[in-house]
Amino acid sequence: MAQIEALHELEQGDYKLPDTGRPVVRSTKGVISSGHYLTSIAGMRMLLNGGNAFDAIVAAGFAAAVIEPIASYSLAAEGVFMLYDAKQNEMLSLSGQGTAPAKATAEFYKSQGFDRIPTGPGKDAHLSFTVPGIVHAYISMLERYGTMTIDQVLAPAIDYAENGIPHYEYMVNRLNNENTGIQFDNYPPGGWDVFYNNRQLPEAGSTLLQPGLANTMKAISAAAVDGDRAAGLKAALDVFYKGSVAKTIVDSAQSVGGILSMDDLANYTSIFGDPVASTFEGYEILGHDTWTQAPMLQQTLNILEHFDLRAMGHNSPEYIHTVAEALKLVFGDREAYYADPTYAEIPIDGLLSKEYAAERVGLIDPERALPEQAAPGDPWKYSQGAGVVPKAPVLTAAPNGAHDSNNHEGTTHVSVIDNDGNMVCGTISGGAFVKSVFFPELGCALSTRIEMFNCEEGHPNVVEPGKRPRTTLINYMARKDGQAVMTIGCPGGDNQAQANVQLVLNTLIFGMDPQLAVEAPRFATANVANSFFPHTYLPGVLELEGGIPESTADALAAWGHQVTRSANCGLGATVSVKDTKTGNLSTGADPRRACYAMGL
Repeated sequence: MAQIEALHELEQGDYKLPDTGRPVVRSTKGVISSGHYLTSIAGMRMLLNGGNAFDAIVAAGFAAAVIEPIASYSLAAEGVFMLYDAKQNEMLSLSGQGTAPAKATAEFYKSQGFDRIPTGPGKDAHLSFTVPGIVHAYISMLERYGTMTIDQVLAPAIDYAENGIPHYEYMVNRLNNENTGIQFDNYPPGGWDVFYNNRQLPEAGSTLLQPGLANTMKAISAAAVDGDRAAGLKAALDVFYKGSVAKTIVDSAQSVGGILSMDDLANYTSIFGDPVASTFEGYEILGHDTWTQAPMLQQTLNILEHFDLRAMGHNSPEYIHTVAEALKLVFGDREAYYADPTYAEIPIDGLLSKEYAAERVGLIDPERALPEQAAPGDPWKYSQGAGVVPKAPVLTAAPNGAHDSNNHEGTTHVSVIDNDGNMVCGTISGGAFVKSVFFPELGCALSTRIEMFNCEEGHPNVVEPGKRPRTTLINYMARKDGQAVMTIGCPGGDNQAQANVQLVLNTLIFGMDPQLAVEAPRFATANVANSFFPHTYLPGVLELEGGIPESTADALAAWGHQVTRSANCGLGATVSVKDTKTGNLSTGADPRRACYAMGL
């Protein structure tokens, strides 16, 4: 036996991978990580053919609409992006968030008998369709930074849709959710004829063909113009927002009672904007404005820099408690102040003020959990604007035994860094089968993210025509000494901000490489009304993933946390890093889903 072991060591070495079981992916020329291996290879094809990071993420994004529809992502949905152009040393936020149609007002929903905007599961899903934003964002990105034509970036996706992909375990698992079939029956035929075999659950490894989606994508691709890339991109935009695809979207929506119009699509535009920034551990952390929940991360880090997290130890009871309590305080601010800043005055300077964070630190009891949703603070004191502190809302806790039916399983994320140092990351979502309506003629579902508005007159996030709902979709970049060095992102609804905080801490406080950072067990507070209809409220609940030991759970329970176990607290995370000394790249892929990282 000793001889055999010695021979094995000679041939294989005695190196053991970390408990993660996956290596960090390292490269000198380019990296990509996404929610599925075929999504990653679609983007990698662009890099291999001379394209840049922006070409790659658009190709990957189109491919994900084919490969990951069960991850609540469709071609008629939305996405948010952080972009870094190395040549211009320019970093921007890009909003491809869908907007409210012209008929979407608080008065309209109240006239229909609703005090909150409804969606599925159920027969009211058509009342929450947003104007699709993702295609406009993709094409705008290509126009500004890309090198490839519309037909080139669409080619992998069309191939996957027309010639088929293998069903995979996560897809089959989500198709097995009874609410998927129920929602298809609510709006027949739904996706029964596309995703099932005579209404029977497909087997992993069987072939999935999506002819309707292939035809939609081919209509966009056919707009390409030989020898004139810019003209082809403009023509593709027109096809989707003014032409044949737009008509199919609107006709489909109106056929089930939806309120989308051709004017809604024709008037849509994605928006480039300056990132919102703050500092932490010598890094500049940059993300999106308050039309997302992104500033939560900066607010939370501002609070946490008052604590010695390293001394507490990673995922110790003290550490989890401190981070969770900080997040609770920031959730209170999110609910009161975050909204589309083009429609409301937001005290963003006050919210991100270090002085405001210092004031909030004193509200964290080191040995007692806050039992309910936190009241908002007063960031106006630290803002150049003027406003009032709203009253804390009166919330009704969900019945005992209730849980968040969204289960944090929607949305996907892609990140790319190329050989020139360009960086881009995107969190893309919308069109969940269990919540929306699947249209075979379009090949996908429509997003229902209008559900994230409210109907409270005077509230920053009240529904209004053309307005972006305060979305949970977020991602970030980091700079060190003026150089872009990292992308960060993790899907997961309200858990997104929480997971991203942990990714930053894993990386910058505990020195984890990208793979370890995304695989480390996570936690999440549910101490806030859920952003998604029916807005489940679970006061005091703290979710822990399985890798956090029972002794830690017991200690947290002793401090008043209602500890529950969760299969995931956000899944599909990515951290991608550029080493400032060597220029070498590294990335990781979250094993909680079929995520995959590649290097060039």
